[in-house]
This record gives sequence, structure tokens and C-alpha cells, in this order.
Amino acid sequence: MKNQEMINKTVAFVKETLSEAEGGHDWWHVYRVWKNAQHLAKKEEVDSFVVELGALLHDIADSKFHDGDEEVGPNTARNFLESIAVEESVISQVENIVRHISYKNSFEGRKWTSPELEVVQDADRLDAIGAIGIARTFSYGGHNGRALYDPEIKSNLQMSKEEYKNSTSPSLNHFYEKLLMLKDLMNTKAGKEMAEARHTFMEEYLTQFHSEWDGSR
Repeated sequence: MKNQEMINKTVAFVKETLSEAEGGHDWWHVYRVWKNAQHLAKKEEVDSFVVELGALLHDIADSKFHDGDEEVGPNTARNFLESIAVEESVISQVENIVRHISYKNSFEGRKWTSPELEVVQDADRLDAIGAIGIARTFSYGGHNGRALYDPEIKSNLQMSKEEYKNSTSPSLNHFYEKLLMLKDLMNTKAGKEMAEARHTFMEEYLTQFHSEWDGSR
């Protein structure tokens, strides 16, 4: 089977698997990350096949929707790729991309990396910031019944990995606890450049939000 056929089968698998997923982690999130990754990969020395598969499968079974089990995603990706006879060297790389891509792993320092992971990670983080990142934050918060904002619940900027995973803080806190930090965590030059504008948009949004909350604008 040619690489493009494998990509097409992967697209179909992801669409079906995530057909009823929460709006911020559905097929369209994966689609945007896939397109971001393709764009970034053109400017980096990477295996584009690994990048595409990693992007397509990066959220195939997000641990936060599977009782915190961080191995469901990597295992699901491996099982699928084996089923379409992808070679082992590629499967291993994609499995590790899925295992190590998440922001929550940054609390423990890097345990594994590759140029391909860096591209897919940047692509995923770009979809977490800017206009779409704002929409995804409130979509996920609403899905989980979180408060929009509560001035009495302060953002926790010193969370451990477990505290981050188990947090139920208001949606707006997520900007300060994660999203505003992503700009400085980008790996690639192109990713950093794209993140700048999206970061600025979020800052402007937060200024407007707080002004409206206080009735001053």
C-alpha cells in the first residue's frame, strides 16, 4: 500500500472514531492540526509521512476522555497502523508522537523528542491559541460544566502535572494556566512566527473580556 493510500485510510479511521467527539477535540480539530503540520513540515527537515500520520492520530484517544489513561492513545494509534501494514519504524515514531505531544507532559521535562514531534506539537499548539483556541476553550469548558469565569478563583500558575490533569477551574483561568504560555514553548521558527499573532489576539480578547466583565467598556 502506498503512503497516500495509508493517509487516506487514516483520515477515514479518524473521522469515524471521532464522529461524536467534543467540539474542541473532534475531526475538525485534527484536520486543522494536520494542515498546520503540513505547512510547518515544508520548512523543516522531517519525514512528512510520519508528520502527517502523527498529526492525524495525535488525539485519537485523548486521555482526558479516557479516565486519564495516557496509554490509550498510543496503543490505539499502533493497533490501527499495524492493521494497515505501516512499517514498524514509522509506527514507533507515530506512537511516540501521540504519547509525548501533550502539554501536560511538559511538567516532567522532555523524555523523548524528534523533529517530527516538534512539528506536530507546534501544529497542535497553534490550534490551542488565537480565535480558534478561544472557541475550543469555552467549548470544552461548557462540555464539562465549568464556570465561564469566577474572579474569586485565582489561576494556579504553579500546578503539578496531576493538578493540571484534575483541574476544574473556570474556563478563563485556562488562558493563564496554559494558553498564554504556549507562544514561548513553540519549537519551530515558522511555528513561533504564527504563534505571535494568535497570542496577541488572545491578549486583546482578555483585555476586552475583563473590561466587559467590570462594565467599563
